[in-house]
Amino acid sequence: MDNNLNAFFAALSDPTRRAVIERLTQGPAPVSELHGGHDMALPSFLKHLGKLEAAGLVRSEKTGRVRTVHLEAAPLAAAEHWLHRQHRLWERRLDRLTALAETLEKESDHARFQDPDA
Repeated sequence: MDNNLNAFFAALSDPTRRAVIERLTQGPAPVSELHGGHDMALPSFLKHLGKLEAAGLVRSEKTGRVRTVHLEAAPLAAAEHWLHRQHRLWERRLDRLTALAETLEKESDHARFQDPDA
């Protein structure tokens, strides 16, 4: 996994940051609005935004005294692509495991019918 995905998943490991991302799916928002829904001091909340920004999940722009935060789609798409590859990989592995279990079960059943003492 590359550093961008590491930063992505690390940023989303916190419920506050996930809530911010969830809110931003509805559109850009000023920091004051984003902070309003969280019971923490503004400096602590700004650290959360900093982690999201460092991971490339959000960007902010300042107009006058208002800093507006926007969601960035590229890291979300990269993580979705990685998760999709993992899903396909594990699906193939589980299919092979199922096939092996079915083969072993058939062989076991066949051996039982061949050995009357079993």
